[in-house]
Amino acid sequence: QQNFVDLACECRAVICCRVTPKQKAMVVELVKKYKKAITLAIGDGANDVNMIKTAHIGVGISGQEGMQAVMSSDYSFGQFRYLQRLLLVHGRWSYIRMCKFLRYFFYKNFAFTLVHIWYSFFNGFSAQTAYEDWFITLYNVLYSSLPVLLVGLLDQ
Repeated sequence: QQNFVDLACECRAVICCRVTPKQKAMVVELVKKYKKAITLAIGDGANDVNMIKTAHIGVGISGQEGMQAVMSSDYSFGQFRYLQRLLLVHGRWSYIRMCKFLRYFFYKNFAFTLVHIWYSFFNGFSAQTAYEDWFITLYNVLYSSLPVLLVGLLDQ
C-alpha cells in the first residue's frame, strides 16, 4: 500500500479506470491515511459515490449517468470544464476568507488575553478578572458573530 501511495503521489493526477467503486474509495482513503493530504474526488455517476463521500472535497458532474454523484457531492456542476474555475477562483476566494478570519480571531483573542495578563501583574496574580462576566460574554458574542455576518453579507 505504501509503495502504491508513493507512486500515486509522484503523479499530478490519478485516474482510476476499470475499478470497482470500493477500490476507488480505497485509493482516496490510502492517500488520506499515508500522506495526510486534502483529497478531491470527481465523479459523474453512481459508481463514484463512495469515492466522493470518502474524499475531503467531493465534486459531482451531472451528466448522462444520472444524479447520484451530484446528490452526494459537496460541489456540483454541469461540465468538466468548470472545474478549473472552481479550483482556481473559488478555491482562492475560500483561502483568502479563511486567512482573513484566522488573522481576525488571533487578534481578538490576543487582545483579550493580553489585557488579562497585564492586569494580573497589578492584582498579584489572583483569579480576579479585569472585566465583568456580562462584558466577557458580550465581547465574545459581538466580536465573534458580527464580523462573520458582515463578511458573509458583503462577500462576493
